[in-house]
Amino acid sequence: MRLAELSERSGVSTATIKYYLREGMLAPGRRVGATTADYDESHLRRLRLVRALIEVGRLPVAAAKEVLGHVDDDSLGRTIRLGAALWALPHGPDPDDTDECVATARREVDELLRVVGWSTAHELGELSPDHRSLVVAVATLIRLGHPWDAERMTPYARLMHQVAVHDLDFVESHPSDAEKAESAVAATILFEPVLSALRRLAQEEESARRYGL
Repeated sequence: MRLAELSERSGVSTATIKYYLREGMLAPGRRVGATTADYDESHLRRLRLVRALIEVGRLPVAAAKEVLGHVDDDSLGRTIRLGAALWALPHGPDPDDTDECVATARREVDELLRVVGWSTAHELGELSPDHRSLVVAVATLIRLGHPWDAERMTPYARLMHQVAVHDLDFVESHPSDAEKAESAVAATILFEPVLSALRRLAQEEESARRYGL
């Protein structure tokens, strides 16, 4: 397809597509003339992902560019490639090392990772922004008087591992490594609201079963 059709099918203006091309967020089309190029379904898929990152995920263009740079880096192994792309997504504030609740939360998170056998997560520790986010969240709960210790978190972690298995099964259904990385990023941005909504619906259902309407 030509640029005009790509714009029409993606809902992205031609000027914005040209900007994404200049920034390296979209691969060049197949050159068919001095000023024209052909684009295919992979360009359409990428444009839809870029729109999701920026418009739905609210990522700044610079952050979206960094994420996509990792997605496109075929010099990386699959795990590193996926991890780098996900780590580049926005995360919350880092833990406050002067906070006693943070120190307690770190101990509980480390114990949790030991109990559930997540050796990679334990080895990476606070190099991972997700580890740091978990520490901050647990510290906040502790500060509010809710002792979310390793024992309390363990069943949730085991359930999340089952979710991760389904996530990676979905990722593996895509043919290329680039598509796998794209799907992992898209699922992280777009599927977390689905998980949150399902959890709340489940809470409503369980509440009605226990206590009635």
